[in-house]
Amino acid sequence: MSSPKSRRDPAFLGRVFWIAVTAVLLWPMLVLTEFKIWTLFSAESLKPTLKFLVDFFPPKLEPEFLLMVARETWRTVAMATAGIALALVFAIPLSLMTARVLSVSGLAGRMGIGSAVCRTAVRWLLIVLRSVPELIWALVFVRVVGLGPTAGVLAIALTYTGMLGKVYGEILESSDPAVTHSLLRNGAGRLQAFFYGLLPQSAAELTSYTVYRWECAIRSSAVLGFVGAGGLGQQMDASMKMFNGSEVATMLIVFFFLVWLADQASHAFRKALS
Repeated sequence: MSSPKSRRDPAFLGRVFWIAVTAVLLWPMLVLTEFKIWTLFSAESLKPTLKFLVDFFPPKLEPEFLLMVARETWRTVAMATAGIALALVFAIPLSLMTARVLSVSGLAGRMGIGSAVCRTAVRWLLIVLRSVPELIWALVFVRVVGLGPTAGVLAIALTYTGMLGKVYGEILESSDPAVTHSLLRNGAGRLQAFFYGLLPQSAAELTSYTVYRWECAIRSSAVLGFVGAGGLGQQMDASMKMFNGSEVATMLIVFFFLVWLADQASHAFRKALS
């Protein structure tokens, strides 16, 4: 029979210490943001919240309204897909330029000055692109090209170029470089080393992340609609301004199924590539 001391978790004190450190660091942030969760349960908050939720039921299912929702849903998916496709056109070559594993000069252990400067410049470009939220880009393009999905496509494309380029580069860097370096040392070009060395190892992870970002782009397109970029988000904004909760509920259900379909697509792609 083991003694109580032998059954004690040896990492217990360490966990308690780090939980205490986290609490100490988190508390000033909560104070700074004026985070007061108890206000959600006050009488002043509960009454309008319950009224808002009650207005959601039942969802609006009139044929004419559903036809409009289907049309705007297709426009939203098209906007997200076009934005991601445009982002891929720029993100893929930029990620290959940032991947140190594909550097020929880096095979000797130290990257050449020219390659290092180019790689750093591309990394800074990706930082600039993803540091500006797509909502800000949308506001800029709405002024340039006017209201409509074009502004949303361009906004998604710029922000997601930075995101995809950064993560693609990190995925390639984390792959086993042995095959890639062997190909480069034996005279293969960078594209050959990528297609035959890196891509077979990283295809599943790259595909999964791309589908996830497409799912995020669908959600982003809803937000962009609130600033005039078109799609289902713009219709949701109009319904919310009219306090029509039943219409909002229907559109939220549609978004739920869109995200579910994206998740199923990601699972299917990973299974096909595994």
